[in-house]
Amino acid sequence: MFDVIVAGGGPTGMMLAGELRLHGVRVVVLEREPEPTGQSRALGLHVRSVEVMDQRGLLERFLPLGQRFATGGFFAGIDRPWPERLDTAHSYVLAVPQSTTERLLTEHAAELGAEIRRGCGLVGLSQDEEGVTAELADGTRLRARHLVGCDGGRSTVRKLLGVGFPGEPARTETLLGEVEVAVPPETLAAVVSEVRRTQVRFGTMPLGDGVYRLIVPAEGVSGEGAGGERAVPPTLEELKQRVREIAGTDFGTHSPRWLSRFGDATRQAERYRVGRVLLAGDAAHIHPPTGGQGLNLGIQDAFNLGWKLAAEVNGWAPEGLLDSYHAERHPVAAAVLDNTRAQTELLSPEPGPRAVRRLVTELMGFEEVNRHLIEKITAIGIRYDLGEGHALLGRRLRDVELKREEGGRLYGLTHRGRGLLLDQTGSLSADGWADRVDHIVDVSEELDAPAVLLRPDGHVAWVGEDGGDGQAELRGELEKWFGSPIG
Repeated sequence: MFDVIVAGGGPTGMMLAGELRLHGVRVVVLEREPEPTGQSRALGLHVRSVEVMDQRGLLERFLPLGQRFATGGFFAGIDRPWPERLDTAHSYVLAVPQSTTERLLTEHAAELGAEIRRGCGLVGLSQDEEGVTAELADGTRLRARHLVGCDGGRSTVRKLLGVGFPGEPARTETLLGEVEVAVPPETLAAVVSEVRRTQVRFGTMPLGDGVYRLIVPAEGVSGEGAGGERAVPPTLEELKQRVREIAGTDFGTHSPRWLSRFGDATRQAERYRVGRVLLAGDAAHIHPPTGGQGLNLGIQDAFNLGWKLAAEVNGWAPEGLLDSYHAERHPVAAAVLDNTRAQTELLSPEPGPRAVRRLVTELMGFEEVNRHLIEKITAIGIRYDLGEGHALLGRRLRDVELKREEGGRLYGLTHRGRGLLLDQTGSLSADGWADRVDHIVDVSEELDAPAVLLRPDGHVAWVGEDGGDGQAELRGELEKWFGSPIG
């Protein structure tokens, strides 16, 4: 019997498997596809996901395989410069293909001891007071204490649970291809620049080795798939014909690596938890890819859920901890759905939305507006509702430099996925929670607080303030997030 079955071996599922294994949870990942597809719908990690990788000691694996960009255009493609003074030590977007992200996270989960089974599609499940039974396509049954559906927008797990997936069907459709072209780069760039004056959803992106990602609005909407995506990809001729209609040339497009189509359907699961079964990633929410937030949102779901589910499995979770996954992540996804709805409107070629786009472009000329919108896209503006208090409460803490360990930084102390008490006073104690929380007595000029208690996901659960009964307050928060003390 496993502790957790993870249905779906994409970035969300593999991130979750790694997080669970950090805490010794016995986990098996079931992936329907026998081999990785090699397709890369997502092309980058936003700031918060870069921080997540740094918190787990994985960033050094990613950096050599990607490119860092601190350029504008992430909100509705509006060309404004990358904001200054972002609250992060990683003020860039890391361009790295989804296939690479998935591979690195798979390697990480496997190194930690996760069992990964490919060619195993889940077709049924049932649960009782003791656990969950998963039925596979070959008739095999697996038993676990919990199951998490990370199986995409057409999630089998969500459908089997009967969880509602309300929202809006697709109103527009986009064709996507990774192809080679027969024209020089300067010719391609000139035509694209001219077309984008009126068709902002049209574009190309060089991927290297003469391959381009080509994105073109479809002529209409041919119907919404169960997850908001079309199951049948376009043909090369369909893609070329639509490019000719919009750009006046098809650029001699040939040799497709893969072709796809997607709609702008926007939906969110009503519940992220039903008993012992939970949902994460696209199984819990779908939205247009505007701003490149989908993969990042799923990875961050897993980062929030992993330590909480591990605490439940390992028997120290305080009451309500696992339910806080839905309470915290459902509003975050709802906000992403809203900002992609807004961005989609701004991409319309119609006169009204174009007028609004001009206004938003003007407003983004103000540094504070530009920074606010990019903080939304990059997810560093998230604050979980942990009540009233210090400005840091509920927010993730950026990587800060520590003084008493020469060259040391905060994120270097978070690789094991434990809680962390950063104590600049030297007068606090977390002794009863030493198996779950690291107590670091150190000083940082970048931290304007006597002490902070960080959850394993890096969000601030408590801030010590001068003049208060620090130890008594700290004890209450330790019990709230990390359960009863030992001894």
